[in-house]
Amino acid sequence: MTALTLSNVCKSFGPVDVLKNIDLTVDDSEFVVFVGPSGCGKSTLLRVIAGLEEATSGSIDIGGQVVNAVPPAKRGIAMVFQSYALYPHLTVYGNMALGLKQAGHPKDEIERRIAEAARMLSLEAYLARRPSELSGGQRQRVAIGRAIVRKPKLFLFDEPLSNLDAALRMNTRIEIANLHRQLTASMIYVTHDQTEAMTLADKIVVLRDGRVEQVGSPLELYNNPANRFVAEFIGSPAMNFVAADRVGGPVGATLGIRPEHARIGDTGPLSGQVIHIEKLGGDTNVMLDLGQDSRFTVRVFGQYEIDPGAEVKIDYDPARTLLFSAEGKRLAG
Repeated sequence: MTALTLSNVCKSFGPVDVLKNIDLTVDDSEFVVFVGPSGCGKSTLLRVIAGLEEATSGSIDIGGQVVNAVPPAKRGIAMVFQSYALYPHLTVYGNMALGLKQAGHPKDEIERRIAEAARMLSLEAYLARRPSELSGGQRQRVAIGRAIVRKPKLFLFDEPLSNLDAALRMNTRIEIANLHRQLTASMIYVTHDQTEAMTLADKIVVLRDGRVEQVGSPLELYNNPANRFVAEFIGSPAMNFVAADRVGGPVGATLGIRPEHARIGDTGPLSGQVIHIEKLGGDTNVMLDLGQDSRFTVRVFGQYEIDPGAEVKIDYDPARTLLFSAEGKRLAG
């Protein structure tokens, strides 16, 4: 059985179409990540699945039941927000227990579920504290714990790590991945962060202007993007794009080259001037101006020294390049 099926889902706010004919399937135990630029509709889509927004048209099926007319509390979902949404006057235990109490679960079952979730999230020592006594990372774990105790059919995460610093984001990302393995639950996760999408997802859904551009595993999207938009959006540093006729290709087409597939040397079909260097320790990003309003990044593994202003040649592996039409469609060859 699939955890979620969306069929031709649309959402409009007045004359503005925010979601346009969304078709998507999420399998049991699958971790699906929605990505796309700001305003692409990813958070709106999550809210439509949760029932916090009503779909204008189309069908939403959760666990084999069409839920368009079902209120959020009865859809079998649990949602984790970026703002934590904890009750400040309740303890950690109280926040995690509230939904279960309202649903009428027996006290001993509530205690068992909270103890299990607290163990998973290393919250046992904090159950008597209030949110104001916790760090941001601990508050987010409480919000996740509150979702776990409900034993939902589907977990929904709306940019849950965006309020955390870099180190906490990495640690919490690992915790969420471990949690998914332990619970074997279906999860949908909205993020604008490339690293979160690539490291957490079984399947990535790339959205643009309310439409699905491509669905696939992280490496499928990275290695075989359907169009220039996906190629440019997936990957950091972003893919380079060069007019194909500069290297003997067809006029009007664009050649896509990943930064790690290019190299600086004494020879090569492209030439440019170094304009900036990012020394990251483990690798170095060298940014170049190729002229004709074209910028290019070469990713050099390890520590690399070069002076800004240096004129260099750029070579690349033709077998690793991609070709796109003037409209951004993927071309063969």
